[in-house]
Amino acid sequence: MRRLAIRGLLFLLGAAALPAASRMTLAFDADWRFLKADAPGAEKPDFADAGWRTLNLPHDWSIEGPFDRQNPTRGAGAFLPAGIGWYRKRFTLTPDQARRRVWVEFDGVMANSDVWINGFHLGRRPYGYVSFRYDLTGHLSPGREANLLAVRADNSQQPASRWYAGAGIYRHVRLVLADPVHIEPDSLFVTTPRIETAQATVHVAGSVVNQSDAPRTVSIEVAILGPNGKTVKTSDPRTLLIPPAASADFQQDVVIQKPELWDLDHPALYGALVKVRAGKDTLDDDVAPFGIREFHFDAATGFWLNGRNFKLKGVCLHPEAGAVGTAVPLRVWARRLEQLRRIGVNAIRVAHNPPAPEFLDLCDRMGFLVMDEMFDCWTVAKNPYDYHLYFREWSHIDTRDTVRRDRNHPSVVLYSAGNEIRDTPKADLAHEILQGLVEVFHSNDPTRPVTQALFRPNVSHDYDNGLADLLDVVGQNYRENELLAAHQAKPTRKIVGAETTHDRRAWLAMRDNPAFSGQFLWAGIDYLGESPGWPAVASYSGLLDKTGAMKPIAWERESWWSEKPMVHMVRRVAPRQASPTDPGYEGRRPIPPETLFDDWTPADFSPHQETVEVYSNCAQVELSLNGRPLGSQALPADASARTWQVAFEPGTLRAACPGEAGKPGPAYELRTAGKAAKILLSADRNPLPPGWDEVSFVTATVVDENGVTVPAADPVIAFKVEGPGVVAAVDSADNTSHEPFRASERRAYHGWCVALVRARREGRMLVSASAEGLASEPLAIEGR
Repeated sequence: MRRLAIRGLLFLLGAAALPAASRMTLAFDADWRFLKADAPGAEKPDFADAGWRTLNLPHDWSIEGPFDRQNPTRGAGAFLPAGIGWYRKRFTLTPDQARRRVWVEFDGVMANSDVWINGFHLGRRPYGYVSFRYDLTGHLSPGREANLLAVRADNSQQPASRWYAGAGIYRHVRLVLADPVHIEPDSLFVTTPRIETAQATVHVAGSVVNQSDAPRTVSIEVAILGPNGKTVKTSDPRTLLIPPAASADFQQDVVIQKPELWDLDHPALYGALVKVRAGKDTLDDDVAPFGIREFHFDAATGFWLNGRNFKLKGVCLHPEAGAVGTAVPLRVWARRLEQLRRIGVNAIRVAHNPPAPEFLDLCDRMGFLVMDEMFDCWTVAKNPYDYHLYFREWSHIDTRDTVRRDRNHPSVVLYSAGNEIRDTPKADLAHEILQGLVEVFHSNDPTRPVTQALFRPNVSHDYDNGLADLLDVVGQNYRENELLAAHQAKPTRKIVGAETTHDRRAWLAMRDNPAFSGQFLWAGIDYLGESPGWPAVASYSGLLDKTGAMKPIAWERESWWSEKPMVHMVRRVAPRQASPTDPGYEGRRPIPPETLFDDWTPADFSPHQETVEVYSNCAQVELSLNGRPLGSQALPADASARTWQVAFEPGTLRAACPGEAGKPGPAYELRTAGKAAKILLSADRNPLPPGWDEVSFVTATVVDENGVTVPAADPVIAFKVEGPGVVAAVDSADNTSHEPFRASERRAYHGWCVALVRARREGRMLVSASAEGLASEPLAIEGR
């Protein structure tokens, strides 16, 4: 389905230019017209849209705001707007192009989308998270006459989601032109049924469609491209005779020598290039990236990959990314995954819906394992206007389309049929639905197990009435002891913690039980929506804040999950009792007070005791204040933090691990900050390639004259870019800020904020940040 993305992936792998193909895939993101309102008749080609806004996709119009307590999305939707949006795009085709089969592919439209070509209604898809396509053939105007593609997206009925879902055409769009005899979209399915050190068997299956008016005889050739992009092995051609208006399936086995395995630390990617030929002419070709790896879940020992037994150390991620909403540049995801990998995360649960296809491409390249989840509800609602309204009509179609889209990704090791489904108390209903979904999963991909995030299964008797045993891997949210008890009652069950808290006891339940294959923390990153109440617009449950920076809690997790020696420390402040005057008190729960501070600059400088927690996986940690030893502590067996009571005095607090073999061990320091003096700028990506998917996070940090971050500093910082760049968005870690993301200034929070900078073209950019009373120097970023 994603020919550009697939070919781009192979290019990243170092492939030389692929052979010229009769199939053409055109990026279709540029030059759309948009109106944030309903516009009856806008599907008609002659509708007047000159006054509409011109923009490029992907586009999430809701993230542009404003935040408003009265917005119908409520706290679940981050108090951001909902409504109807129209998109229109004009394009022309040559007479030759117009004679071919032409279809348009949407990776995701939020939500309830209707699509027209030249006034003809192509169809409607209610679920905003699935990818879909429409055949435009027969409805196009040839030559210089313009065609008009119109899309109406409607999420006006609210509440419709438990988290921020965005609005509009928020993922990529492509136009595909192919010969009438072509590979059926998403039909390629690559498996590796036999893997040995010396060789591996690659099985390639697919279907060829003949949409011409005559029978066609074609040959199928399969070439396996190695991780370096070069052809490893080519199959012997196979001949197919396809009647008109029919299709024919094919299967080919290709044996390759000395395969490179796809693994977490070596995510080697191959490609299966399939050509449809008539004589010497190539009618069509398509390529499916894949990885050669063997994985399985074992009831007694948990998860295995390529002969290694290890825990799935996972996090749950929603599809948005803070300041950019749901239209997420790929670099934003890459940066987030880099941070999570530093912590020790090796698995992602996409919660609670199919992700953008390029997110799975990224997990393939970076070596993350994925639980690919479909639904947050079945037929019983969680919101008045959520997917339960469409489940009966669309759930099997959406599941089939998603599995066929995602089944070649080596990162995907689990499918999930749903999260905390409220149908389960009705046993007969839940059994019928789950059996049907599992059948759809297995019929389209028999190589991967299916799970479900069961919620309070002891209440709905899922372990007693057979529902849990319809799953290949039993997943449960929270209550780890219940899951372990279910395994003990029936040791043949394979189990995974589909969703768990950050609590140490949840970690120990997995660590200390071999059958417990893994866990997925709620959540990996703070996310917009599911607010505890106004003024909060985001959830506080992440290891990372919504800018992608590590929160203090992340360092404790790193001490448990990382294999690299590390040490970090924080101040722990006892939480005060919640008060009716606290922000969010009138909501479901008060906004959680901060208790962990990554600084040695308390508000009170008078003599007092500070609780210092040290997170480390080192056998011993030594603490000192201004050079004076404060003692050493060994690594606790129960993974608890090492704690000191320290009499505060300004200066330098240092935690250090003893060195080995003459080399110093890891150490970490906190220093007391003085008065705010200047702004320091740093960029996470320099040089910065031009392009929509590329951004650099430029962090503006308020420091004292010695370069120490001033945590209480909160000036409004104005960003400016000179040269061929632009500030795409701004953000901070403050989940109660109602400042717009699409702006050039932001109030610092805990002494810092960020600007997302994009290069419009190659050339040098100078990024500056200014605030009243603070010195600063610009930062040069090379666009190339």
